[in-house]
Amino acid sequence: MARLGVWKWAGKRSRLLPAVLLLFAVSMDLATPRTVSAAALYAAAILTAAPLLSLRGTIITGVSAFLLDWAMFRIFGYHRSPVEFSELAMVATVTVIAAFLNRLLANREMQLRSVRDIAAAAQRAVLPHPPERIGPLRFAAHYEAAQTDAQIGGDLYAVVDTPFGVRCVIGDVRGKGMEAVRAVAVCVGTFREAALQEPSLAGLVQRLERAVTLDARQAGSLFENEGFITGVFVEFPQRGNEFRLVNRGHPAPLLFLGDTVQYVEPGRPDLPLGLAALGAGPECVDTVTFPEGASLLLYTDGLTEARDETGTFYDPVGRFTGHRHPGPDALVDDLLADVHRHTGGRRTDDMALLAITRTPDDARLTSAR
Repeated sequence: MARLGVWKWAGKRSRLLPAVLLLFAVSMDLATPRTVSAAALYAAAILTAAPLLSLRGTIITGVSAFLLDWAMFRIFGYHRSPVEFSELAMVATVTVIAAFLNRLLANREMQLRSVRDIAAAAQRAVLPHPPERIGPLRFAAHYEAAQTDAQIGGDLYAVVDTPFGVRCVIGDVRGKGMEAVRAVAVCVGTFREAALQEPSLAGLVQRLERAVTLDARQAGSLFENEGFITGVFVEFPQRGNEFRLVNRGHPAPLLFLGDTVQYVEPGRPDLPLGLAALGAGPECVDTVTFPEGASLLLYTDGLTEARDETGTFYDPVGRFTGHRHPGPDALVDDLLADVHRHTGGRRTDDMALLAITRTPDDARLTSAR
């Protein structure tokens, strides 16, 4: 974090660099014999202004460099000499080039901003933010791509309110790039449709199994089982204080009960989606008690595989045992702050978080009064 603070401090003051170089160039000219030239520093100041300043600032820097260099020639007694003409022509040429580079960089920045906006819109379309509350359940989600400028990658989550209860999924697509984004769109789209139609959680998972397998074939994978998705599927029935869970090769969710934290391990390990051809059996559906005040955290391996400078993996159980959180938002915020402290701000993999907290049902409390 300290290293990030240094870079942030340096970034804010980088706009002063052209002026500092001009000052250094003048100082060098005045402190050295007349045969020594600081032309390289004048040129460096102008070129440095191109990516750091506006077009107007770049031109002002170039004009200032030209006038300062001309003044140095006057101070040292040069007058219309070939050396003076050559150096001033060089400064003027560099100014024109810097102005061109400034416009080129500005256009690239506009294009990049447009791409970022499109990526953000794609993320909102493919991974819309879950509702804050459905009945007694409160939700909070967060997505972080491994690449700083990316908005979406191969992790996914979704929450759907269905006639069979509230259903959630979190998953991680094998691979990177646009192929992973396409698989995310297929998986989330299928989940949202099937969650409203399939009466059982096992049937819902099998529906996604078929969709993922078909998508991998249509994508032209070289190997039959090349494309797969790890995932956790959770169903909160409309009544009762429990949830059902199917884990298809994904990191085990975390259950927060008071100030204790524990992994919700599956009753039987299952293969990821897309690998049914390898002999996966019937879905293993686990039932877990979920009392009021409890929180469930679904996450991708970008959390538990986050490392510090020594290579130590992040351990959410060890770091959060003994802590209480009033709701899912506080849980996600505290977790993000802690994992960033652990890694020093470095990111090597996408990370998706989906926290669910069970609170007292407002309708039930009102009727009881």
